[in-house]
Amino acid sequence: MKTKFAKKEDFYNGTHQRAWWIVDAEGKTLGRVATRIAQALRGKHKAIFSPHVDTGDFVVVVNAEKIQISGNKDKDKMYFRHTGYPGGIKSTRFYELQKKHPERILEGAVKGMLPKNALNRRTLLRLKVYSGGKHPHESHQPQPLNI
Repeated sequence: MKTKFAKKEDFYNGTHQRAWWIVDAEGKTLGRVATRIAQALRGKHKAIFSPHVDTGDFVVVVNAEKIQISGNKDKDKMYFRHTGYPGGIKSTRFYELQKKHPERILEGAVKGMLPKNALNRRTLLRLKVYSGGKHPHESHQPQPLNI
């Protein structure tokens, strides 16, 4: 019995279609949502999944500003970035980042759960995160992703 592997050409000539999923993050736990999104972005839920081919789907996340984390992490959790200059490390607490840029929290969590390779960069382009309840992808008719 032969094992079928997906090929890159199958996704560009129309043999396989990429599905669109929508996730409402309101009241959900950050880690649990990010794990499920990362699986859908990689395509691990499909029978044709191959680790060396980009077989994933599109994921639209709404209400990112209402995502929750457990315990005292909203005050204790820190996010770091570097300006590129010597001594340029900047830190921000979770609740501050949630007020200013709530999309970055979920994007960073999903990015950390994806493999660190060239597929990672292509995969993250299919993640669309919005802080409000509206999104411009209604024409794709996204299906709800159960979490």
